[in-house]
Amino acid sequence: MLAALAATLLAASLGAQEWNRVPMIWKWISNTEVAFSYDGSFVDADAFAVLAPKRTVRTGVKAPGKFPQMPLMPAGAVNLTFSPDSTKLAFTRDNDLWVADIATGAETRLTFDGTDLILNGYASWVYYEEILGRPSRYRAFWWSPDSKKIGFYRFDNSRVPMFPIYSPFGQDGSLNLTRYPKAGEPNPEVRIGIVHLDHPEKIVWADFDEHEDQYFGIPFWGQDSAEFFIAREPRRQDTLDLYSVSVADGSKKHIYHETYPTWLDWIEEVIFTEQGLYMARSFETGWEQIYFLSYDGKTFRRLTDGENWRISLVRVDEKAGDVYFTANRDSNVRTTFYKVDRKGRITALTDPAMNATGIRFSPDGKYFVVALSNFTTPTQLWLFETARVARNPYKVADLRGPDFDPSRYALPQLIELETSDGFRVPASITYPLGFDPAKKYPVVMEIYGGPNTAYVREAWSTPGEASQWYSANGIIRMTADVSASGHNGRAGTDLVFRDLQTQPIKEFVEWARYLQSLPYVQGDKIGVTGFSFGGANTARLLLQHSDAFHYGIAGGGVYDWQLYDSHYTERFMDTPAANPDGYRASRVLDDVKDYPAVYGDDDSVMLKITHGTGDDNVHFQNTLQLVDALQKAGKKFELMIYPDGLHGYRGYQGMHSNAADREFWLKYLKGE
Repeated sequence: MLAALAATLLAASLGAQEWNRVPMIWKWISNTEVAFSYDGSFVDADAFAVLAPKRTVRTGVKAPGKFPQMPLMPAGAVNLTFSPDSTKLAFTRDNDLWVADIATGAETRLTFDGTDLILNGYASWVYYEEILGRPSRYRAFWWSPDSKKIGFYRFDNSRVPMFPIYSPFGQDGSLNLTRYPKAGEPNPEVRIGIVHLDHPEKIVWADFDEHEDQYFGIPFWGQDSAEFFIAREPRRQDTLDLYSVSVADGSKKHIYHETYPTWLDWIEEVIFTEQGLYMARSFETGWEQIYFLSYDGKTFRRLTDGENWRISLVRVDEKAGDVYFTANRDSNVRTTFYKVDRKGRITALTDPAMNATGIRFSPDGKYFVVALSNFTTPTQLWLFETARVARNPYKVADLRGPDFDPSRYALPQLIELETSDGFRVPASITYPLGFDPAKKYPVVMEIYGGPNTAYVREAWSTPGEASQWYSANGIIRMTADVSASGHNGRAGTDLVFRDLQTQPIKEFVEWARYLQSLPYVQGDKIGVTGFSFGGANTARLLLQHSDAFHYGIAGGGVYDWQLYDSHYTERFMDTPAANPDGYRASRVLDDVKDYPAVYGDDDSVMLKITHGTGDDNVHFQNTLQLVDALQKAGKKFELMIYPDGLHGYRGYQGMHSNAADREFWLKYLKGE
């Protein structure tokens, strides 16, 4: 089987043209011309542009950014960030905020109290991981649109407990000391500052009490650079308040208040216009909707209705009264591009049967480019006229080559399960090539199961050796979601409030029972694998439900939610003191007693645990405590640790993990 797969892939690469090149990135260089680049530089030899009105192609395009390379590299600078007018660079150095003039290279220090505990413009860990996001790379400062001011967060980690992460390398090893608040522990205190670059010696501090137990979301600058918009939540995270902060004196004006019985997510994106701001929220109808909020807070209006989820705002045409957005609306596994007009009428601008990504409007909004695909349609790039999408659409690029033959590959299909609670949840399933329903096949199911984190999304993924390995070895590959994954609106996500794992575990078991009911599935050869939250669920499934899932690989899992960070855990669980029953119900360590594998048995059930010792997100501490519990109970399991490995294995560790996992599946599912 592997030889046949190798021959297929080799033939595709040497002979037949199954794939065309598709640009990596695109941008508008005028109202009527859009440039495409294969390597992202816009100076590559094959870069080209399309003249939208005539649908003509111009080759030899050179459209680099103003600074193809960073014009300054100050010593020790972290998170170099251009001002909007590209005349300055802001950065942090030794936990203080600085700005440099690009023309002269002159540097100005903006804060002076940075230490190991005081971080100016550089995020404390829990903000980096849970609020600002890993793409921020710890950056916690934001340029104003007029390039004259910088807003920043100042973190005081004095009360945040220190967690040591040991590295074994070097003669004496070393410790990475991280200020990491676990559930119920003190969080960093945050002050919000605004620096006017024309007189940087004076910092304007926003009028918040930094000693309150609270969180602040990602801030947004208003169009006129006169106001800095700050979202605030109390530690319980069931209330959100939005304030506009004056850059002149730091005074705040309350413009929006929101509450919800379980938890509230942050405002992730805002579009500012002359009259007010637009945002997507999910507190009212059980689904996400788009709202308009005037700057004085007096006008608040819902613009959409229906079952929308994962809304992303793209553009507002305030004169026409149109808002453009993407969402899961016609499908809960595909993103479609929509327009809602001033009367609330919603129109799909792309085919709901295709997943839409990478939307870029021309500056005047008359045209847009979008990437479309699904499980069986390789990625296509299309140019549309916004007002008349059905008129003369232009296909810019198509990954599908003239010799593409889908029958040569095992491609995923969508299936659905109706849970015992009446929710419809999706999965993707990939059958081996030459699938024979009269035969019996083992299954490997990939899972996650965390709140509002869907793994099943229908978009094209080019087949390669990694994706075809299961087919080549006669294994059915499946990825399954649950009601909390975000396909069923708030009714689904709210099911895990105060108990993160009981409901997802119940539904994953229902998926296993469905598989066991199929005549072509080996009911005692169903494996499950997951990482992080998926690792926690995988371990629990093996420990509690080894009659449904006989084999599993749990990676980087949380096995006691008191060991995970405050913001994420408490959003769903509240604090351990306020919800002791919920923490007990979600504690995987207590499930060890139900795990049947012991030494001397027939290996009909086997759990493999993996973890990186350098994981700064889900600490190796979790796996050590689970291993200790399994050893105390005399249980049999497999263990693979990756020294200094992070939350996800990379490089040689990633290759080793992949090879070891494959051997595990062949041994236990195939007897090889």
